[in-house]
This record gives sequence, structure tokens and C-alpha cells, in this order.
Amino acid sequence: MIKAISFLRPTASQAACERVSAFLAAMGCGEARGWQMGGCEVRSFAAPRAKLDILDGAMNYPSDIYIEVTSVDAAHQAAEEWLRKFGGESWPKYLSAIEETHWKARQFSVEPEPGFPLCFWSWSDPEKGKLPAVEGDLSAVGMTFAIVVARWNAVITERLLDGAMDALRRSGAAREDIQLVRVPGAWEIAAAARTIANQGKVDAIVTLGCLLRGETAHYEAIYNEVARGIGQSQQETGVPHAFGVLTCETLEQALNRAGIKAGNKGYEAAIAAIEMVSLKRKLEGGQA
Repeated sequence: MIKAISFLRPTASQAACERVSAFLAAMGCGEARGWQMGGCEVRSFAAPRAKLDILDGAMNYPSDIYIEVTSVDAAHQAAEEWLRKFGGESWPKYLSAIEETHWKARQFSVEPEPGFPLCFWSWSDPEKGKLPAVEGDLSAVGMTFAIVVARWNAVITERLLDGAMDALRRSGAAREDIQLVRVPGAWEIAAAARTIANQGKVDAIVTLGCLLRGETAHYEAIYNEVARGIGQSQQETGVPHAFGVLTCETLEQALNRAGIKAGNKGYEAAIAAIEMVSLKRKLEGGQA
């Protein structure tokens, strides 16, 4: 009978809401479709897995919102970096140290906005509840990116670009660490991406374009070569390339995938790029 459970947490102001939302995005929380309630804007965040815990007794925990992460150390570092940048001189009092719990986990609490505590945790035993796996984190702090976007079908590609920029900035990437390269059309994306990758100055490349089917075989020929070129560039250079080139039958389908109904594929491509950079660093660091 129950399809979903939502938790509503009010903030003191719109600015506080924006601040908490920016922090959660920087920590890698996936933003879901927001909504309006009584003239107030509601920012929504979703997780792959959620549950409702009901306590029989007094609340003796630092927060009523517990967010499980793959690495509590990485999450603590990301929170500290965010607070150092946006928390002012008094930021240390809003971030606790990592501590062991009686339920065999490690946790810390943080207040991105005073009076809005969050608790991040992970199991002390990496095999608790799931098979151990090496996974990328979604913090883009300290990473460098290039976005290669086609001008052709700009009504679509500009929306994809907005989504990609939004994802990178919300995840902690600095504006000066994002290089924007525009090419005439999808055909030219692979060549530009290969040139950038060979320079070795960025951690990942986000490729954005849009191909719409016409009345000839031109669509298939272009798409196959674009996909092959981007994939070959990634494999031969070792630089992660996120694929955000839409291939749609109609303009309506493309608009839906550029932020209207089916999410924004530019946003998703940028998130994939962040995760792959993090995963690559872990694998190269011997965490496999």
C-alpha cells in the first residue's frame, strides 16, 4: 500500500534552504525533482535506499537524519572542505570528529546551517550488509573537468550544458577548474575531446551533443562514429569521458531528456564523470 515516505525538515529562511541544499549536493546526495508547498520552494534529495526507524525511548543521537556513506573519512573530509570555504571563521564548532558507535559503526555530525544537524556514518566492518566494493564518491572538490558541447541543436545542448555545470558546481567543483569547449556539431566532439585528453590537464571530459533522426541514414552514420570516437579516446588516453550525446527520434524526446520530463542527461553525465575520477584515483591508489 505504501509507495514512498518523505521527511520534511523546514529551514529558517530561503537562504538557509539554499545553503543546506548546496552542502548536500557537495556531499554527493542525489537531488530529486523539487516542488512547491504553500508558496515555499521544496528542495528534494533522494537516496538509493531509505528506511524509517522508530525509537522506543529518548532521542540521544546528534541528529534525526542519518546518511549512510561509502566512506565516512571521505565524507568528513568533504564536509570540512565545504565548511572551510563557506562556514566562516567559526566553522570548526559545526563539525564533530569521527567517533566509534556502540553499534559497530563510525559517524560524525555536521551543521551546514546552524540548527540543522546531519549525521553521516558508515559501518566499521566494510562487509556489513553488503559485498565489499570499490566505488567512486560524488565530491568534485579539487577535480578538473572539460565540457565539450556541440552548438548544433543548441536549444537542446544549452540545456544539457546548464545541467552539467549545475552538477559540477553543486558537487564542489570550482568554476576555474571547468574548461568549456564549443564545437560545431556532434561529429567534432570526439576530435576535440581527444585533443584535450592528450594534454593531460583535466581529470575527466563531459561530452554533450544532440542528434535527431532525419529522413536519411546520416543519423546512424554520425552517431556510430561519435560514440566510437569518444569511447576510443577514453580507452587510449585513460581519461574518463562521460557520454552526454543524445540520440533521439524527435525534438520532443530530446527536450524531455534535457530537463523537462526525463531528467537532464547533461547533469547525469557530469555526475558520472565525477564518480569515475574518484574511482580511478582509488583504483590507482591500490584500493581494488
